[in-house]
Amino acid sequence: QVQLVESGGGLVQAGGSLRLSCAASGRTFSSYAMGWFRQAPGKEREFVAAISWSGGNIYTRHADSVKGRFTISRDNARTAVYLEMNSLKPEDTAVYYCAAKRDYSIATMAEGDLYDYWGQGTQVTVSS
Repeated sequence: QVQLVESGGGLVQAGGSLRLSCAASGRTFSSYAMGWFRQAPGKEREFVAAISWSGGNIYTRHADSVKGRFTISRDNARTAVYLEMNSLKPEDTAVYYCAAKRDYSIATMAEGDLYDYWGQGTQVTVSS
């Protein structure tokens, strides 16, 4: 049974930091691309960050709205992915989802519809 379990969400003041974690189990995700997406109330799901690799190199991509503030990373065993969030803003408030994609193509890292597995989400609330 494939499982992605997010943790680390919570309530934080604007300017604060949170670190989200996503633990993967049930199969080997070492060859999968991993991503973070978020969905705020009344809004569509949006891409936040993703990590993949090609030719032995690790590639990351971050949405323009979080670039310079958020950082995606992965543990060496490739069983967990993290999202370090700094300088949080009220507009970052959303449910954050971890996702895994078999196709580790760098070109499609931001396309949520192409991800195969999703976690249940963790709430991040940033107060002003």
